[in-house]
Amino acid sequence: MFNNSSKMMFFSILLMGTLISISSNSWLSAWMGLEINLLAFIPLMKDSKLMSTESSLKYFLTQALASSILLFAMILFMLNSYMMSSIFMEMVIFSSLLLKMGAAPFHFWFPAVMEGLSWYNALILMTWQKIAPMMLISYIIFKPLIIMSIIASSLVGSMGGLNQTSLRKLMTYSSINHLGWMLASIYNSSQLWLTYFLMYTLLTFMVIYMFNMFKTTHINQLFNLFFHSKTMKFFTMFNLLSLGGLPPFLGFLPKWIVIQTLTMNNQLFLLTFMVFTALVTLYFYMRLSYSALMLNYTENNWFINSNYKLTNLLVFMTCSFLSTFGLFMISSMYLLF
Repeated sequence: MFNNSSKMMFFSILLMGTLISISSNSWLSAWMGLEINLLAFIPLMKDSKLMSTESSLKYFLTQALASSILLFAMILFMLNSYMMSSIFMEMVIFSSLLLKMGAAPFHFWFPAVMEGLSWYNALILMTWQKIAPMMLISYIIFKPLIIMSIIASSLVGSMGGLNQTSLRKLMTYSSINHLGWMLASIYNSSQLWLTYFLMYTLLTFMVIYMFNMFKTTHINQLFNLFFHSKTMKFFTMFNLLSLGGLPPFLGFLPKWIVIQTLTMNNQLFLLTFMVFTALVTLYFYMRLSYSALMLNYTENNWFINSNYKLTNLLVFMTCSFLSTFGLFMISSMYLLF
């Protein structure tokens, strides 16, 4: 991406669109930022792959529908229309923002779009493209709909990933499950949402970087991967388990904070449901890790193959070390200071 000047330009416009949305002081300018962001992401999605055209078209149609609903609701809301109540307008605006970021029950476009993207475009879609809708949702929290979306996202994200063989779809349903946790955190505190989102972005980057470096797209490729090094295989599986939120890895920290906040706010039913669905999500990560570690037919050594670039290996190892021992380091610093 960064060797192509036109893609660099569109990437800059993509960043600018999100920044316009989150810094705007009116709904109209927020909508304008979302549209700039959308129109900049479409050229980035277009790749040499055949399915990228289909994915970009699906993404454009879904986002155009969400933007139309958002604009229509905002205009009626600002005109103080007596035809419809303000509660109904808030519900429509909230639903359009959920559709924009792919949270359940408006998630149907998300797996289909992800399947045709390159890994780095998938990373942008799962992380950066969630920022503006999330920030706008924090301004207009509609309590019944956000609780319904938290429950639906947790359920769909956990159950949808059980029968997937494509790693992109697996990451998609994992992202939907994490969206449920992020909506729960934004329901209680915007600062808590930011912490969760930063941790989620870091962990997703680690896993996507690994999948891209080793050119893996399906689960069966992980079974035949890393015959040259047990070290690489162990770190890869630690990253996956960390993204699933297994203690004592770093991915458990944001979930730990959300669990503590929900307990303090006495939202025990919501917390119990989210923890159970998180366990299901963790199950398919553990199934993936167990299969990749155990289904081998050759004896491996502990040395790293030099076929990969040293820079890529250093980034991968550093990120994996943070993912594996990050919680230990944070806990030690907290005890010391």
